[in-house]
Amino acid sequence: MTLTELARLGFADLGAAGEGVAEVPAERIGNFAHVADPDQALRLLRGLLDSAPDAVAPLLADDAATLRLLRVLGASSGLGDFLIHHPEQLTVLRERMTALPDAGEIRATLMAAVGDAQGEAGWNAMRVAYRRELTRLAAWDLEQPEGLQVVDRVAAGLADLAAAALDAALALARAASRFPPDQVAATRLAIIGMGKAGARELNYLSDVDVIFVAGGSDPDGDHPVVSDERAVEIGTRLAMDTMRAIHELAVEPPLWEVDANLRPEGKDGALVRSLDSHLAYYERWAKSWEFQALLKARAMAGDLELGERYVDRVAPMVWSSASRENFVESVQQMRERVTAHIPPDEVDVQLKLGPGGLRDVEFTIQLLQLVHGQTDPEVRQRATLDALIALAERGYIGRVEAAEFGKDYRFLRLLEHRIQLSRLRRTHLMPRDPDALRALARGSGLATTSDALVEAWQRTKHAVRSLHERLFYRPLLSAVAGLPGDGFALTSAQAEARLAAIGFRDPRGALHHIAALTQGVSRRAQIQRNLLPVMLAWFAEGADPDLGLLAFRRLSDDLGETYWFLRMLRDSSGAARRLTSVLSGSRFVGVLFERIPEAAAWLESDGELRPRPLSELLAETAATVARHSGDVDAAALALRTARRREVLRLALGAIIGMVTIEELGVALSDITTAILTGALGLVHRWGDGIEFGIVAMGRYGGEELGFGSDADIVYVYRPAGASDEEAQQRAETIVKELKRLTEDMRLPLDLDLGLRPEGKNGAVVRSLESYRAYYRRWSLTWEAQALLRARAAVGDPDLLGVFEELADEVRYPASISVADVREVKRIKARVEAERLPQAADPARHLKLGRGSLSDVEWFVQLLQLQHAAAVPTLRTTSTLRALDAAVAAELVPAADAAKLRAAWIIASRARSAMTLWTAKTADVLPTDRQQLEGVARLLEYPPGGAAGLEEDYLRTTRLARHVFERRFYGERK
Repeated sequence: MTLTELARLGFADLGAAGEGVAEVPAERIGNFAHVADPDQALRLLRGLLDSAPDAVAPLLADDAATLRLLRVLGASSGLGDFLIHHPEQLTVLRERMTALPDAGEIRATLMAAVGDAQGEAGWNAMRVAYRRELTRLAAWDLEQPEGLQVVDRVAAGLADLAAAALDAALALARAASRFPPDQVAATRLAIIGMGKAGARELNYLSDVDVIFVAGGSDPDGDHPVVSDERAVEIGTRLAMDTMRAIHELAVEPPLWEVDANLRPEGKDGALVRSLDSHLAYYERWAKSWEFQALLKARAMAGDLELGERYVDRVAPMVWSSASRENFVESVQQMRERVTAHIPPDEVDVQLKLGPGGLRDVEFTIQLLQLVHGQTDPEVRQRATLDALIALAERGYIGRVEAAEFGKDYRFLRLLEHRIQLSRLRRTHLMPRDPDALRALARGSGLATTSDALVEAWQRTKHAVRSLHERLFYRPLLSAVAGLPGDGFALTSAQAEARLAAIGFRDPRGALHHIAALTQGVSRRAQIQRNLLPVMLAWFAEGADPDLGLLAFRRLSDDLGETYWFLRMLRDSSGAARRLTSVLSGSRFVGVLFERIPEAAAWLESDGELRPRPLSELLAETAATVARHSGDVDAAALALRTARRREVLRLALGAIIGMVTIEELGVALSDITTAILTGALGLVHRWGDGIEFGIVAMGRYGGEELGFGSDADIVYVYRPAGASDEEAQQRAETIVKELKRLTEDMRLPLDLDLGLRPEGKNGAVVRSLESYRAYYRRWSLTWEAQALLRARAAVGDPDLLGVFEELADEVRYPASISVADVREVKRIKARVEAERLPQAADPARHLKLGRGSLSDVEWFVQLLQLQHAAAVPTLRTTSTLRALDAAVAAELVPAADAAKLRAAWIIASRARSAMTLWTAKTADVLPTDRQQLEGVARLLEYPPGGAAGLEEDYLRTTRLARHVFERRFYGERK
């Protein structure tokens, strides 16, 4: 053959290949194209032809048998060496095996191979028979068109083969025992498979983890032949000899390590114990990780009846272990320790222990099993893939995530199988050698080149690690694990009393909601049944559990079988708990969720709970107006919906603690600006005869809005082609349309014009020149004070710029007379006396009370009127920024300013919290303890924090009032 043809077949050493293929029948050479490592296959084939040509000839005479042989040789130098030393075993490759033999057949084969042999001769016979069956299994594995699809069947076959080897080794140990034959026969010894051996998911060369259990027997029913104590003594010798037969040096190489270190007390414990001794240890001394290991325990070899009794007796302890204190955290920490102890030079090539490796999948699934298996027997599976299927079917993990995890697990296991098969060595490291990687890519069928294989492996690692972190560290696990034993009995006779005990005021109604959420056989009902025991406990931690559960039911009804909602509740880091917090703490949020249920998805991401910048809001507004350019009412509806959505985002962020009160004020102002911009764009365009603008006033102007705040504004226009009369009519039409288009019964937007010139008696809209004439001739001190928070918000920028210049002339006078200062103080005193609602407690009114918002704002505004002309930093519409500027200008001592700031913040926070809690605007700190508790919880006070909030508010505002009286009124008060 030409070198080019050899290269196409996959040979790398073309010189050696050209010489070697001459010994191969020409019609068989094409089979090398289907081999993992053609060079290795050819080298081993030549070795066989040199040592046993007659044994090889029948295989080379058959094309299918040749391909079978070459696949084995190309995939495993270990099996190739075995066949060279035992060419008589080549017969195993003559016929294609259509299915893997069952465990009984394999056991019979190995027991027959041992026959009457004893000692080392028996060991060798057993090891040869084992490797013959291993060759048969590998050949079947390698000729499967989809290796990924059979990796679990191969692993089960390897486990059955290991069990048969243990049985054969135990038979040899019994035959060679020096104890009295009747006592040996009467000694029962069970070999419990642990880890991959127990789960029937063994690798080509794994340690086989076992635990030995011994017991006496009473065959006649009269007198026991051996006691348990004697059985343990004899069993210990049998166990040691069994292990020696498997892994001690002999003519035939050892098979694998028999590892008994998972036994009680590990290496320091007795190799063999009686069943009662095992149980006593697990009941009293076992650690959490030992129960995790026992999850895969299986009667594997030896006395299967005794082994099954062992498994049955430890199972209740295994499936209750998750209720131990800090169980979930201990499992998580153990996984982290495993990762931390990987040698640094191996971390990036570890298939098993490294990040994104097999252990990430296995630990995740085992933790989910142990937590949910406490009450759900369906997930009590030994094998990883079987457990994954059960977890998905029972709703503990999403079907998409389960499919992804299963695919990735098969991918990693197939790589591990092919790497270990290569030299029959126990390793979990991806090869670094390019030739080895090339052979791995060809032999696994996972990629066409080594580079593509490494790229696919890296993608798989990333996917596994990402899903592991999402599931393994989900807060729900710790909560479920910590539920009391009857925590899932939602329909038990005691459920109503229990709901009342944890804080539900209407337990009967709560049971009705629970039944509605969990009835039926839908996937949603199944997942809700899993979630609700924990979520009920979380609802109970809120201020109003009944409100939270009702809102959750409505939200669940709205979202139905929506995949992302169910996945978020089950898998997301904290989203379910956040949802219970906002639903049980805010009627305001519940009302908005009814219209925008999909907003629940934001709870999964901190970024989604942050305010959106004004530029984004305005860009969205412009797109909305453009999209609905032919339908004003449809556009207005879209704008109102967008406002509700963004206010809900802020409400969620504020409750979760993602948004400060200062950020909230700016964000709510930006949302108001966005809807007014859109509405004005619908009714006023360039060329309609006027310029039009909206000036923000009051808290809107200061960017200090809270939930439920009015939007104080004034309108201004300037003729641009139209006559004065036409311009006025046009402006009034715009104002009327703005009110109509922004009116929202669900989330009212009150456009308050009370701060316009002449107040409620003045025109709703004026021209710029009318404002100029009024302020120059008639302006009162309170109007100058009101203009301190005037800010250009929406409309024609040139017009708004000129208006702000006009406002500056009024609000920042070069000097203010003593009479005007006295007038400000007089009006403030009058506001306190006349505007405070009748019977309202001045100490509890958040807006007009002593030391509350109005005290701080009037004090700051007086400073601005007096000093802003000389101190430019005071020229700001923000109360807090102006207060900071006053401190910097040494107009107010920092200590006094801190007291005023604290009062303004706690009053502003409480005012917004009142709206969130009740879905109504209110200005008086409640005296009702339940209502006060709801507000306190929103302000991040602990349960029972109502008194703490009350005390903090009264103390903070009292201190602020002292500062206000001393510095605003002087010594008069």
